[in-house]
Amino acid sequence: MNLRVELATPKLFVERASWRYPPPYDFYNDDGVPPKNPERFFSVCSDDRELVGFYYFEERGDSIFYGLGLRPDLTGQGLGTPFVKAGIEFAHTRFGPRRMVLDVAEFNARAIRVYERAGFRQTGNHVRLFEGRGEVPFVDMERAIDAAG
Repeated sequence: MNLRVELATPKLFVERASWRYPPPYDFYNDDGVPPKNPERFFSVCSDDRELVGFYYFEERGDSIFYGLGLRPDLTGQGLGTPFVKAGIEFAHTRFGPRRMVLDVAEFNARAIRVYERAGFRQTGNHVRLFEGRGEVPFVDMERAIDAAG
């Protein structure tokens, strides 16, 4: 799949708000609250300009925090690793080669495997409190500057 990455427009946030993931991934459904930093989001489109997902990048010291989402109907089809790697390549072009960090809900073993295939390794855990969901354990992950893949 060839992907085009560009700064997010309001269209991304409107479309993303309609995405519905099946349980237990419904944890990632949009909560209706506008993003705090929309300038950090990037739309990811196919060659025919169809939205397939988004990337989020935040500079944190010498690292880049990497967030992402693949459209629900495209998950579970083997597209995750190429999607994650395309985001890494984009981040390296935009921000220069830097260590990348992310976190993922601990229950999301599928995503953890994808991130590991893309060169991330687990570095720790933390818990976050979500209204209506309570405490949710997360896995912290890191990808070194020179990670292969």
